[in-house]
Amino acid sequence: MKVCGLTGGVGMGKSTAAGFFLQHGVRVVDTDELARQLVQPGEPALAEIQIHFGKNIVASDGRLRRDELARIIFSDAAARRKLEAVLHPRIRERWLAQIEAWRKEGHHLAVVVIPLLFETQAEAHFEKIICVACSSAAQQERLAARGWDADQVRHRIAAQLPVEQKIARSHFVIWTEGLLEVQHRQVGQILQKL
Repeated sequence: MKVCGLTGGVGMGKSTAAGFFLQHGVRVVDTDELARQLVQPGEPALAEIQIHFGKNIVASDGRLRRDELARIIFSDAAARRKLEAVLHPRIRERWLAQIEAWRKEGHHLAVVVIPLLFETQAEAHFEKIICVACSSAAQQERLAARGWDADQVRHRIAAQLPVEQKIARSHFVIWTEGLLEVQHRQVGQILQKL
């Protein structure tokens, strides 16, 4: 089975691209979704996060206060590394297990959506790497549309490798500005080459 990594900057369209791969029948696992599962009430990772970041990080209903955690980790690199030390090994374990399950089922192609692919030194796990990218202006506009202020946008972008470096280290690029049908076509062209 061929396994591809799908990466790109925050707000650049990874989820949309992943959806196009799904439409083509490709198996897709999204590490952001795995991270959300790991911090559900009762999960060991959530308890560990609470130990590192204090009781206030969990709301009265037992759920992670994601906005509060984001405020802490995106303004403090050491805090972000602490969180990554809790989550990244667990996330990797889960997507590797999913890939192995699909391999046993006889699937031919799988895509792992992994925003911090290069930052976590995961490239050795993939035959090909696909980078989803757009201009800085489009990225800023998309992140502002999420309701993030200028500081939040700046901190999120600074927490990742610059997209130019991700593009340079990838085998394929999907440019996400313009019509969705053009992006869909780009995915189709990549699949033909794979």
